[in-house]
Amino acid sequence: MADVIKRNKALSVNPLKASQPIGGSLATLGFNRAMPLLHGSQGCTAFAKVFFVRHFREPIPLQSTAMDQASSVLGADENVVEGIRAIAEKSKPDLITILTTGLAETQGADVHRNVREFRAAYPEFADIAVVAVNTPDFTGSVETGYAATLTEIIRALVPDAKTAGTEVGRRPRQVNVLVSYMLTSGDLEVLQLIFEQFGLRPVFIPNLADSLDGCLTDEDFSPVTIGGTPLSELATLGDAIATVVIGASLHTAAQVLEEKTGVPTYQLNHLYGLKANDALMSALMTISGNHVPERLERQRAQLQDALLDTHFMLGQLRVTLAADGDLLAAFVDLLQETGAEVVTAVTSCNVPLLSHIPVASIKIGDLEDMEKLSVDNKVQLIIGNSHAVISAERLNVPILRAGFPLYDVIGGYAKTWIGYAGSRQTLFDLANLVINHAHEEIPIYHSRYAQKPANETVAPSCH
Repeated sequence: MADVIKRNKALSVNPLKASQPIGGSLATLGFNRAMPLLHGSQGCTAFAKVFFVRHFREPIPLQSTAMDQASSVLGADENVVEGIRAIAEKSKPDLITILTTGLAETQGADVHRNVREFRAAYPEFADIAVVAVNTPDFTGSVETGYAATLTEIIRALVPDAKTAGTEVGRRPRQVNVLVSYMLTSGDLEVLQLIFEQFGLRPVFIPNLADSLDGCLTDEDFSPVTIGGTPLSELATLGDAIATVVIGASLHTAAQVLEEKTGVPTYQLNHLYGLKANDALMSALMTISGNHVPERLERQRAQLQDALLDTHFMLGQLRVTLAADGDLLAAFVDLLQETGAEVVTAVTSCNVPLLSHIPVASIKIGDLEDMEKLSVDNKVQLIIGNSHAVISAERLNVPILRAGFPLYDVIGGYAKTWIGYAGSRQTLFDLANLVINHAHEEIPIYHSRYAQKPANETVAPSCH
């Protein structure tokens, strides 16, 4: 298992991570008629909005409590209460999440108390769900912020089975699906089709494939999210037959959901590669009682053929990975199935999963650390987000863009990575990068017996 190497410098150079408030906002945007409210300065929210707009190329609903110098010193409780009131009054969302930033946390904000104060002051907005989450951006990453926000939404809004009268299996086709930040809109669309082929109805929590999938709507403008998981679905989670959790980062969220509903949980770390998707098929067979559909069996055989076709290019390939924990573990497993060697692994923050990833070592650091380690380890390919492109150019190696954000390609948010078909395409993409870059070319051989041009004099042989 991996030896986790902690940071050894006091600053980040070319940071790898995206912040916790961005992760919390991403989780919120997967719910219908939702609005993230960042408790911090206007710059904090503007920075997050730039990430989202460049990645999804869509208008993003995001609000700020707009802390200034005075409120940063004297307290900004009024900003939070009035910010919630203004959003509730003007936008009329179903869900507001209050996400703290580094500024608010350093100032000592208690957003949970602020929510109670808002409830006491404005009882007319009792029908609007308001969830407060501590997501300081000086610690953690987009992965931990996403997971923390999803956990708090489940804790606050999913009713307890004992008081709500829900019953496990009352909806025999419904499966709750907790999905990690690493699953794209394209991934979720494919995953829904897989569940439906087993005769199941998945309820994704959250569902970015319904809110940020790049779909034109009839509305010219909406101040809140359009699409996503309706809050009304949260009341039915206790009637489901099972819960499938995709992503080790959601372990706590899954525990909270099982404690509240009693619905049994199936935990999967990811859906990249043959072994991981076999585990999904096994779980769905158990849940549904049905056999694997012929179409999925054929896709499995196609993935096996792709593993054979690409092992000439990917076998013993020296790869660098730069990603958050869930995505890092997924790519390690996929690459090791192909025979590639992960010689450099860099991630944004320490999480429990890292010590279980089967690589020699994982560095907690930034893209400068990745670049230096890649030089030392003579890597031949990099996998990382768009921030890693410049490093790949300096190292003169190809890069597979993956993760968040992807701002220099069109449709990165809609790319499908999971399932047998998605894993197959990823193998093809990797192999094509290697072929096109032509690493380790055999030097051209010029025979001494090759015919010389007529005007070129051939030196006489000493024999």
